Amino acid sequence: MSMEQMSLFDMQEVYRPLASRMRPEDLDGFVGQEHLLGEGKILRQLIEQDRIPSMIFWGPPGVGKTTLAGIIANRTHARFINFSAVTSGIREIKEVMAQAEQSRRVGMKTVVFVDEIHRFNKAQQDAFLPYVEKGSIILIGATTENPSFEINSALLSRCRVFVLQALTTEDLVTLLERTLTGEQGFGRQKIDITGDMIRMIAEFANGDARTALNVLEMAVTNGEAGPEGTKVTMETLRQCIGKKSLLYDKKGEEHYNLISALHKSMRNSDPDAAVYWLARMLEAGEDPLYVARRVIRFASEDIGMADSQALPLAVAAYQACHFLGMPECNVHLAHAVIYMSMAPKSNSAYVAYEDAKSDAQGMLAEPVPLVIRNAPTKLMAELNYGAGYQYAHDTEEKVARMRCLPDSLADREYYHPTCEGAEEAVKDKLERIKAWKKQQKR
Repeated sequence: MSMEQMSLFDMQEVYRPLASRMRPEDLDGFVGQEHLLGEGKILRQLIEQDRIPSMIFWGPPGVGKTTLAGIIANRTHARFINFSAVTSGIREIKEVMAQAEQSRRVGMKTVVFVDEIHRFNKAQQDAFLPYVEKGSIILIGATTENPSFEINSALLSRCRVFVLQALTTEDLVTLLERTLTGEQGFGRQKIDITGDMIRMIAEFANGDARTALNVLEMAVTNGEAGPEGTKVTMETLRQCIGKKSLLYDKKGEEHYNLISALHKSMRNSDPDAAVYWLARMLEAGEDPLYVARRVIRFASEDIGMADSQALPLAVAAYQACHFLGMPECNVHLAHAVIYMSMAPKSNSAYVAYEDAKSDAQGMLAEPVPLVIRNAPTKLMAELNYGAGYQYAHDTEEKVARMRCLPDSLADREYYHPTCEGAEEAVKDKLERIKAWKKQQKR
């Protein structure tokens, strides 16, 4: 077929992105995840022995979740089905499950791989459950989100969770060097690129193999072609990496310096500085969800009871970042950061927990007072569990006289409210409660 006769589909088949060409087909070509796939490690053994259970691969983008599923597909003697959580509904799930059940009856296993399984809603996840339970399918899910929150507990309890880690800079350097020499990569071409440039790409990719390979491909494509091959210049590489080029190492000292600067600017009620440090991080390529998580922590650690609306607003900002991503979510983070900066400040919740933690760690065996124990059985009632309990709602003051701390900590106080913001009213109420309890003891 001549080039003129080739359809667009045919041309797409001829060209495959570098990241796709470099996807390994066996464990020996896999880079990273030594804690799971090193010699003798559990996941490697399960794959090599074709004894895989239902499992969830949890990890950031570009660390090999889908690649591992492909390697399993090449090794297993089961029927392998690749399922999309983005385009598949309950009807498609049930059709595949019915086929899997028929295969099970004739002794054939079915492995179902679901990429981005967190995108399935509860009803879609529930559709898998009976088939996983009775062994009609072996489910492999891949997710970038914490499965404890995104996967139904019933389904999650029937799967083993393997945590994949972001690739190290050395892992990515190894992958890039292999790409430059391997036939699937640029091995048939002469590429002039320095070791420092390779390391720059690896550090910029921040643990994501797909990003590293895409940047390398872009740099080579835009390199200076000559009779001796293709030369990648530093100028070309910087253009490919763009404005986010290594403004700071996201895992190094500057990363922590900047998040510290943001936190302390908000604590010091300086919205201008806070927004500046926020912009420094986001424009350097920081994960907006990381910043949002730190703002959530700040809302309770530094504002707390002085303005209890700070926490739901911070959580809403996180959700907005999750829905939209960058660059659209930058304004949501700016909104949250300015609010936190201007809110009244109280660290009473933080101090209360730290003091209580110290006592709890030193007195882990302190018994729960009998008066506030439940007594669901006759024996417990005979042992005076719950004896003398007073239901606070039934009292005129809505406070009972009973003591809720262990005897050894009877007079301990952890929460010391401030007079900041809404906490001043809380302080007044707590003082009245303590005065009333003290009066009752006379």
